[in-house]
Amino acid sequence: MGVVISFLKGLAERIKTENKLKLYIAGLIITFIVLSLSGFSGWIIERLFLILKIRNPILSTIFFAFILSSSLASRSLNKSISEILSLISKGIHENNLSNLRQKLSLVVGRDVENLDTNEILRASAETASENSVDGIFAPLFWMFLGTIFWEFNQSMPGPLAMAWIFKASSTIDSMLGYKEGKLKWLGFTGAKLDDLMVWIPARIVLITLPFCCKTNQSIRKTIMDSWKDGIVDCSPNSGISEAIFAYCAEVRMGGVNYYKGVKKIKPIIAKSYPIASIYSVKKILNLSLRLQLFWLLGFSLIIKLINL
Repeated sequence: MGVVISFLKGLAERIKTENKLKLYIAGLIITFIVLSLSGFSGWIIERLFLILKIRNPILSTIFFAFILSSSLASRSLNKSISEILSLISKGIHENNLSNLRQKLSLVVGRDVENLDTNEILRASAETASENSVDGIFAPLFWMFLGTIFWEFNQSMPGPLAMAWIFKASSTIDSMLGYKEGKLKWLGFTGAKLDDLMVWIPARIVLITLPFCCKTNQSIRKTIMDSWKDGIVDCSPNSGISEAIFAYCAEVRMGGVNYYKGVKKIKPIIAKSYPIASIYSVKKILNLSLRLQLFWLLGFSLIIKLINL
């Protein structure tokens, strides 16, 4: 996906124009091509799986599950954050701090050059929360939707096709969805589509995550407080994603960030709770794992009810 996007971006940038409409149309074409290729590739693999399943159901199912798992960022997210926490737990000195910032820069978009340990932990907590929704629960939702399609007609796009369509929109957003220069218009369609495809999963996480944690307040209050803090964020999804994890892990998020030297103040979330620590970041990762199991059990139950 990244190679195709880079190639199409290069073609679009050869159009020496600042015309917003032309850039917008180019972005629309890029989004259509990448999503179509990704969805069609997934659909072809699904056809092969359905054919091979008749001959060797066990081997073909294992192979298909392996390909499906490539759409989920659970392992990579846990590994990246855990490496940062491991370095912090070993104690901070100048070389270690530099290494911490370098590792953090791989998983966050903010400037990391001047972050101290507390800010590194806050960034880790926020990216673990937001990326759990973007990289795990959103693709899980679209896989589930594809599975539902299969229950009615197996010639329709299934779990892999739907997951790859989502991953295509997410990759376009991460590569082109910047609000600066030509990318402001070239990446507009991909960014808005990604927001739309994460919108429902983010709100399902908001409702379901409190069932996987123990706090001093009711599930209803946790949801309402998270909604109140998260909805003021300029993003339609990241604020809600961070807020529900913040209240469930009982950790404060938000504050001043810098992006390419530009100061941006994010609303404070769960301000009555303490700042991020190694324990609270680990708790966020554990909550994400619990919710994954909760979703898988819930999806399996829904599929069985459909088949009754």
